[in-house]
Amino acid sequence: MIKAIINGKPVEVKEGTSILEASRLVNVKIPTLCKHEDLEASGGCGLCIVKIKGNNKMLRACTTEITEGMEITTHDPEIVKTRRTVLELIMSNHPKDCLICARNQDCELQKLCSEFGIREDFFPNIVDTRKHKFDDTTKTIVIDSSKCILCGRCVQVCQKQQNVWALSFLQRGINTQLSPAGEIELNDSPCVKCGQCSNHCPVGAIVEKDDSTTVWKALMDPEKVCVAQIAPAVRVAIGEAFGYPIGSNLTGKLVSALYELGFKAVFDTNTGADMTIMEEASEFKHRFTSGGTLPLITSCCPAWVDFLEKYHCDMLDNFSTAKSPHEFIGVLAKTYYAQKHNIDPKKIFMVSIMPCTAKKYEINRSDDMFSSGLQDVDASLTTRELARMIKQLGVDFKKIEEKKGDDILADYSGAATIFGATGGVMEAALRTAHYLITGKDAANVEFKKVRGLKGIKEATIDINGTQIRVAVAHGLGNVDHLMNQVKQAKAEGKEPPYHFIEVMACEGGCVGGGGQPYGVTNELRKQRAKGLYTEDAHMQVRMSHHNPAVKQVYKEFIGEPLGPKAHKLFHNKYKCRKCYTK
Repeated sequence: MIKAIINGKPVEVKEGTSILEASRLVNVKIPTLCKHEDLEASGGCGLCIVKIKGNNKMLRACTTEITEGMEITTHDPEIVKTRRTVLELIMSNHPKDCLICARNQDCELQKLCSEFGIREDFFPNIVDTRKHKFDDTTKTIVIDSSKCILCGRCVQVCQKQQNVWALSFLQRGINTQLSPAGEIELNDSPCVKCGQCSNHCPVGAIVEKDDSTTVWKALMDPEKVCVAQIAPAVRVAIGEAFGYPIGSNLTGKLVSALYELGFKAVFDTNTGADMTIMEEASEFKHRFTSGGTLPLITSCCPAWVDFLEKYHCDMLDNFSTAKSPHEFIGVLAKTYYAQKHNIDPKKIFMVSIMPCTAKKYEINRSDDMFSSGLQDVDASLTTRELARMIKQLGVDFKKIEEKKGDDILADYSGAATIFGATGGVMEAALRTAHYLITGKDAANVEFKKVRGLKGIKEATIDINGTQIRVAVAHGLGNVDHLMNQVKQAKAEGKEPPYHFIEVMACEGGCVGGGGQPYGVTNELRKQRAKGLYTEDAHMQVRMSHHNPAVKQVYKEFIGEPLGPKAHKLFHNKYKCRKCYTK
């Protein structure tokens, strides 16, 4: 432990702790734009400068470690003046179009300029938007490099956390620009549309493509029957936009708000999650008991699907062919639901409310996303987009009454709701796989070894004397290690190291998705996940195969899992995708 003094207050911290981290322990806030909890310190913005007794230089708190006896001053008139000058320099190379920026009132730079009382341009504005890249080619992520403040967060999260390497800085000095390498378009780069760049950007340089105008237009069209579905991670994050404690489960209020917006029916993606488990667990049982290709790898995350098709396409046979849960609901809305309510499927406009930017890409990914004969999901909105729409509606979200979802496509099990947290898909699948393999439910349905924020989680599950080896990875930077283990075992003719693997592109799983409220940290991920696990623990039905709604849909419409109709509507194919390599 190291003892030091910060603004006259004694502090004791572990060796290796930065001044920035230590200051937070004594309730001292040092401003910063480049440092994020998820990422390594770079000292890029220069806002976190502090004074050290005996040193005539101002040092950057994020990259300077505490040493024994260090006496630190974090705030005084000279430091404040220097920080203000840094902000004024940043603003001299930044557009002043805050009113029409997607991050207006939710921008870290804007907030700091307000706190420092910057009301006029001290330096001449040198930004030339004509020289900067505006890239919306992916139709999911939009880059406006004229707004980039060169903090490096997006580049670091893309390269080091996600191991995708789609973003980089080009040129030098005043001409430095954010861009895919080689100045190619983002859609031609290795980008997998996970949205973590937008989630970590402190300003409006990278945002999700806003599809809310398309949805408003559909809601105003009297010829359309607009229906919506809510993903599990959305319900425990939407409250952050309205002042609720982190992790509050607001399913009932969300349903009510969607009806207020004008949707004719509100479904739950969790119902699709239960059906995904019926297909995926059945697929696992078939492969495990019949000598099929193992390990089986889950396929719910579209960014992971894109990553696998680009970088591990020699493992496509290992991928579960089951679609993601919201595609299940999309196709059922335009077939089963339309038939039961005598609605022309062509009039149904299905909107998915997702924690994810990659879902915007997924709804047009291949012909398999049109298995109803129409586009199964017409639009996908992020949690952030929906929050803005609710605010435009003019209702007090806190006072709105709770309602239940519509029809049979809104009933779900506890297994479905934990889909939103890393390890949740695996745990839900194991609950049902145990039943399908043994004919009995597991005595304990909680497989806690696959929970938590460790990058790679491994466990051996005993199912009636048979040992099943599973692994869970979240954050694409953790994936190659698992894939290489599998490939090496295959090359050496050995048994695969795992039977079942779950991968989620975003750290924490969907609760930390690229479309969730800004400012995500591990503490937020934990609290959001806790909201899902708490709901699961209090539900009467905790396994997908016991969901009465699922049983009814299979009995009345689908037949059996992995049957002909299930394959036609619920499953998809994969292909190798070309891209510029890392």
